[in-house]
Amino acid sequence: MSLSRRFPARVSPLQTRALGACLFAGLLAAGAPAQAEEPASNARWVNDSLSTYVRSGPTDGYRIVGTLTSGQKVQLVSTSGDYSQVRSDSGNTVWIASKDLQEKPGQAERLPSLEQKVTELTTQLQTIDDSWKNRVQGMQETLDARKKLIDELQAARTALDGELSQARSQLRDAQAQLGDENKQVLMRYMAYGGSIAGAGLLAGLILPTMLRVRRKRSTEWV
Repeated sequence: MSLSRRFPARVSPLQTRALGACLFAGLLAAGAPAQAEEPASNARWVNDSLSTYVRSGPTDGYRIVGTLTSGQKVQLVSTSGDYSQVRSDSGNTVWIASKDLQEKPGQAERLPSLEQKVTELTTQLQTIDDSWKNRVQGMQETLDARKKLIDELQAARTALDGELSQARSQLRDAQAQLGDENKQVLMRYMAYGGSIAGAGLLAGLILPTMLRVRRKRSTEWV
């Protein structure tokens, strides 16, 4: 917040210029002994909510000699009562109410730093977001590759299950065919054995008869 230099309305322009010249000469005379650089610990900033003028002395009875820009950096010279004597960058020394000073930079000075931090955080967040996107993409690609491999293995298993079922069916058919062939062979063996047994039985019945006939004929010849 910037406050312009103003004086009471009852003072004429000529009086204003004369009073300003006198006050400026007085300020130069008062500030001459204190031109040395103040320690960094004495740095102060004009309060962001400044609503009072700076004066030529440490009480409200002293004249208003101007204003300081809100957030402006000044150096603390001394304090007296409720007022503090400060020196601006131009070297002028004035008095300002102590309540209008603060020990940290004002918003105007902190804003660029805050904007820089916001930019840095935004960049970091973007980097983290891009990193996570890359990781998620890599994980998705890995997941897709594994899913494809699983599908291929599942298809191969299905094909093998089909071949196994077909092989089992063929085995059952072969076993059934072999069982039929075994039955046929057994029946052939049984038929062949029965034939042999029948032939033997027939031979056993016929041969004795034939022998008796031959013997009888031999006896008749004698």
